Amino acid sequence: MRTALSIGFIKGSFPIYHGRYDIMRNYMPKVGSLGLDMMFRTCTVQVNLDFSSEADMIRKFRASLALQPIATALFANSPFTDGKPNGYLSMRSHIWTDTDNNRAGMLPFVFDDTFGFEQYVDYALDVPMYFVYRKKKYIDCTGMSFRDFLAGRLPCIPGELPTLNDWENHLTTIFPEVRLKRYLEMRGADGGPWRRLCALPAFWVGLLYDEDSLQSVLDMTADWTSEERQMLRNKVPRTGLKTPFRDGLLRHVAEEVLKLAKDGLERRGFKEVAFLNAVAEVVSTGITPAEQLLELYHGKAPLLRSPLISAPCGCQQGIDLEEVMSSAPGWIESCEIAVEGTGNRNI
Repeated sequence: MRTALSIGFIKGSFPIYHGRYDIMRNYMPKVGSLGLDMMFRTCTVQVNLDFSSEADMIRKFRASLALQPIATALFANSPFTDGKPNGYLSMRSHIWTDTDNNRAGMLPFVFDDTFGFEQYVDYALDVPMYFVYRKKKYIDCTGMSFRDFLAGRLPCIPGELPTLNDWENHLTTIFPEVRLKRYLEMRGADGGPWRRLCALPAFWVGLLYDEDSLQSVLDMTADWTSEERQMLRNKVPRTGLKTPFRDGLLRHVAEEVLKLAKDGLERRGFKEVAFLNAVAEVVSTGITPAEQLLELYHGKAPLLRSPLISAPCGCQQGIDLEEVMSSAPGWIESCEIAVEGTGNRNI
């Protein structure tokens, strides 16, 4: 299996037969047209970052949410569906725009002056439920209200009140571009080869774990409007760093953001800057990983027209076969923990 996977994404999926995912699989088509693609044909790599207080959480949440489309562009790696170009650089990211908009998206309320833990809880309470777990079984509660659950009025288990475990389970069924748990989860990047898997945490750590860089990001994005943030979210999956933004291109913003990430890592003093080399290459050329794959597909490497590149996975592999083969073990290990939906978790 590793040998096959080292040159792309094997057509088909490997479903997990699990009560939770059976419920999701039945519910997804009712609330969006691409939910099953998300479950079975996408792969992400995510970074979880700590915060020290509510105030620290707010600052990091706002900075990372505003910049999430830039991460999507820098790591865009899913331009193929069923062996052919699909018109997107990150089809994985686009899929999330029509999966279930009650539980995904850019969360504009995070930028409100009143935002804090309480406001996120209010949001989460109003996200429709998927299930309740009782006696080793998942009970279908799709579309029901956690607020009703708190009042003992949940139709699927009337009279019962939620436990803390029920609440923690519910929080795992919310999928915004940045997700708040006991940490902040960055959710905007496609999967990819080993060197980009290392670049992603370096990128976010440099921006969020250094006070000067974090404040610079907040200052840079302070006047971005909700409409501008949503525009970037909508357009970047198709146009990447070439997305027009204000008086220039998103690439120009990415250049400044990359410098802030590098500076932040330098100040940390742990010799981490080299992990950003893969991202620096993308920014300097303005060509995303997906565009590199498309160039190969259309001319330089007919082998990439193989049906092995078959899905909007986000794990569609890198620039040449040598890189792919050398990076395969780390990539496969990451796929085991970072597949976005359910279909390939047991690769």
